[in-house]
Amino acid sequence: MTRLVLASASPARLALLRSAGLDPEVIVSGVDEDAVTADTPADLCLVLARTKAAAVARDLDGVLVIGCDSVLEFDGRAYGKPSSPEDAATRWRRMRGRSGRLLTGHCVIDTASGREVSEVGSTVVRFGTPTDAEIDAYVATGEPLRVAGAFTLDGPGGWFVEGIDGDHGNVLGISLPLLRRLFAALDVSVPGLWRRP
Repeated sequence: MTRLVLASASPARLALLRSAGLDPEVIVSGVDEDAVTADTPADLCLVLARTKAAAVARDLDGVLVIGCDSVLEFDGRAYGKPSSPEDAATRWRRMRGRSGRLLTGHCVIDTASGREVSEVGSTVVRFGTPTDAEIDAYVATGEPLRVAGAFTLDGPGGWFVEGIDGDHGNVLGISLPLLRRLFAALDVSVPGLWRRP
């Protein structure tokens, strides 16, 4: 069985891959995300995903390394994790009742062949209209400070998302259909990666 490495500290990404039958090892890249810039939000998340995957792949042989990074594109800007509780609350007050695009850059590097494939997943997120008190209570949970865009679908933030157009896994941090396409481009079959009982 091919050894898989997830170059991400995201518990949501790891949980989604495990629930889909994979059992990757986690090696956090240590990339300074604030030092990376790009012209567009889509370019930014893709550059970050590729940089993280490359940083981990550099020291490994014979493995598949998966790198991902997510940003929320809102009003033409890229938003990662909020810098403070005040920043998170301000963002939510701007986002409520509106829509944004959650962009996740995906990169897979096959260290055996040296081949790399990458792509950006995009999902429209329609935000609800939480009250100021609900926003303050949500920010107080600490969740929005740990995630790109200041929200999740699978935690307390899910109460304040009216719906999405696209892949929900992409919003959680990794798109299984997109990842399958990347594996296929590297001649890797997903069933061959499923953990055995």
